[in-house]
Amino acid sequence: MNMNTADVLSLESLLVQREGNIASDMDGEKVMLNVKNGKYYNLGEVGGEIWTALASPVTAGRVVEIIRETFEVPEETARQDVFAFLQSLLDEDLVSVVSQP
Repeated sequence: MNMNTADVLSLESLLVQREGNIASDMDGEKVMLNVKNGKYYNLGEVGGEIWTALASPVTAGRVVEIIRETFEVPEETARQDVFAFLQSLLDEDLVSVVSQP
């Protein structure tokens, strides 16, 4: 198993949620419990959308598009936000990289 999260994410990186996380909506924000480590995460509104997009394998580029369309933000803003959030999900081992370009 590749534990190297230093892999640089690109728009073509294919990611998916790891098993064992329970997410639910609270007042429009998504909160999640990681069953493995017992930690709660408040994903917020944007993070919740990103998390939902990761329910099945999806490219980082597609997630950027979804955020750009949903929140009507410039692509650069969407990309920065999405990549920062994806990196934190990877760091916490909440998502896995299915394939790299």
